Amino acid sequence: MGVSGCGKTTIGALVAHELGLPFIDGDSLHPVANVAKMAAGTPLDDDDRRPWLAMVGHELASTGGGLVVACSALKRGYRDAIRAQAPGTVFVHLDGSRDVLGARLEGRSGHFMPTALLDSQLATLEPLGADESGTVVDIAARVAEVVGAAVVGLGSLRPATASAAVPAPMAPGAREVDLRAAPFNLADADIAWVESTIESMTLEEKIGQLFINHNNDYSPVYLDEVLEKYHVGGMRYRPGPSAAVQEHIRYAQSKTKVPLLVASNPEMGGAGSCDDGTFVSTHLQAGSHPDKSIARKMGQVAGVETAALGCNWAFAPIVDIHYNWRNTVISTRAFGNTPEVVVERAKEYFDGISESPTACAIKHFPGDGIDERDQHVVTSYNTLGYDEWNTTYGHVYREMIGHGVQSIMVGHIGAPELSRRFRPGMADADILPATLAPELLGDLLRGELGFNGLILTDASQMVGITAAMKRRDLVPAAIAAGCDMFLFFRNPEEDFGFMLDGYRNGVITEARLLDALRRILALKASLGLHRKSRDELVPPVEALAAIGSPAHVAVAAEIADKTVTLVKDTAHNLPITPATHKRIRLYGISGGADFTRADPLGYLDLVQEELERAGFEVHRFRTADERTAAGEAGVNFMSVIAEEGTADYPEKYDAAFVFANVKGFAQEAAIRIKWSTPMAAEIPWYTTEVPTVFVSLNQPNHLIDVPMVKTAIHAHAATREAIRATVAKIQGLSAFQGTFNDNVFCDSFDTRL
Repeated sequence: MGVSGCGKTTIGALVAHELGLPFIDGDSLHPVANVAKMAAGTPLDDDDRRPWLAMVGHELASTGGGLVVACSALKRGYRDAIRAQAPGTVFVHLDGSRDVLGARLEGRSGHFMPTALLDSQLATLEPLGADESGTVVDIAARVAEVVGAAVVGLGSLRPATASAAVPAPMAPGAREVDLRAAPFNLADADIAWVESTIESMTLEEKIGQLFINHNNDYSPVYLDEVLEKYHVGGMRYRPGPSAAVQEHIRYAQSKTKVPLLVASNPEMGGAGSCDDGTFVSTHLQAGSHPDKSIARKMGQVAGVETAALGCNWAFAPIVDIHYNWRNTVISTRAFGNTPEVVVERAKEYFDGISESPTACAIKHFPGDGIDERDQHVVTSYNTLGYDEWNTTYGHVYREMIGHGVQSIMVGHIGAPELSRRFRPGMADADILPATLAPELLGDLLRGELGFNGLILTDASQMVGITAAMKRRDLVPAAIAAGCDMFLFFRNPEEDFGFMLDGYRNGVITEARLLDALRRILALKASLGLHRKSRDELVPPVEALAAIGSPAHVAVAAEIADKTVTLVKDTAHNLPITPATHKRIRLYGISGGADFTRADPLGYLDLVQEELERAGFEVHRFRTADERTAAGEAGVNFMSVIAEEGTADYPEKYDAAFVFANVKGFAQEAAIRIKWSTPMAAEIPWYTTEVPTVFVSLNQPNHLIDVPMVKTAIHAHAATREAIRATVAKIQGLSAFQGTFNDNVFCDSFDTRL
């Protein structure tokens, strides 16, 4: 290590030769953008360096027999980032005076570090601390002498290095936590709190910390039992009105011995964390415009609104890649279909939400988006080979780990080729979802990716894990495999007992339990929860004014306007205005009721309001079921078809608008449009009769079911802001700015016509 001109490459290669180790010049690991920036004379900032340092650490960690890397590593924080990936790293600091360094830089050619940046590097340099494993060598001597001094210095470090580099594994390939390193970065006082708290716990309290409860009840009596009987380390609650949620969290924090991690699902902003939270955008929406700051704004609003509730842990952002258009569980929950857009937008979201006192849990390792099935209802699989996974999902996780993400949620997703990479010859029947796979958690996530943070399971009621083994076995097996926290009880008394039995019978070793507890408490300490009094853990009631605030709604409206996307208009139907097409036949497609219990067609009231506000005359289609429920007699699907499909259709209506809000998330293995009846009257047969516009308010893949429509719009959300922006754009009052990827065409030629 050292500033440019100190001879890192020359000395490093020679030291590697002396030690019989391979050598890498760290400059070769810089992204192209960094090289261009330095060549232009612009210093790198820490955002530029994060992915580079993560890659340096990865290279060091991925070699079993040792490696020498030349890397400037000027700041303690940079060295910590490398050690987070490769804990056994030691540093040789090549030190020299300004005059010596300047002279060497002036004598070099073909390098992208101008002499003008030397002073800034010297100002940035933080020498090795007394607690850092390393040696300092003066570069003023001859090269051979510098190499000799470096080798001698390293030799004196070898006993300590060997023990640091090879910690006792928790699971094969696992690493013990380093509380001083990223993402925890704890000071001595914080570490003392972690250790003393563990020391003070009973066995039952230790076991309880492993669980994140799903609070299905807001009553104090319910919480008292959860906290006093099961001693849970974290909780997620069922969303409700913000005031009720905040009071619920306040009561929970007031009653717990150890501050709680309080999680929410702010995947779309404040929405999802409370009923009155702001829906800012979906992940796909945040990836559907060149402006990457959309994702940051979504994170900012999410952070402000969830922190106002008393939440401190976000189960977001989602870093899956939507490769398979048939996969509908992440179709709107992924930033896009390339690792590049996922990394860019996930970092923006993370930076935005991190402006509030919030830790993130990115999900769903080892990566959703290959299989078309939903892990909520079936075990799904990421079937990529190791090399392809490494350059896609692996790249995403390396980047986010290097960016400082604190926790990773593991999906109930198997990865056969990755498992066999670490366990050659593994039979098909032995492939387990990642939540139960020590080779994926220990060898890959902890080992090759160097993740030092907290690992939690996805919801443990999902069939993706429950189908893998008996509940009695899988509960402790998840912790033994390398997960630190277990998401949700199925039956609290049973699951707590299963975990306790797993410890007592040796499935969970003492070392594994302690390592998990240290990570759990370290995450709490990194948020400063241990330094706050109980009444400071949740903000005052006045903080709720930020939730659904006019400023946040304005952000949502701005993003909606930017991201409403025209997928196609091959018949040139647009614009459609009240002056040109007054009478609109309005159809709704919902897919039926889901677990939210909301009226599946309730959004059509909002659509009708916005169309009438614009001056259209709206004629709303009602299904046979709707009409029967309203008291009509003698109505069936055949009578509705005959009534709707008459020859005078174009004389009654000037255009047809179809608004689809199809969900089904967590209830179906895959989602397609389900029409109200056989050969339903709302299916767009009328595209040959009048100009027809199809608008999706959720899924991006509907063209596979309505290829006959010539004008298709993706509005992303059933919010007033998105619907209002869509109606304006249909009229030509505002330009379409949103972008899309080829998944929208569903690999079928007719969807493009």
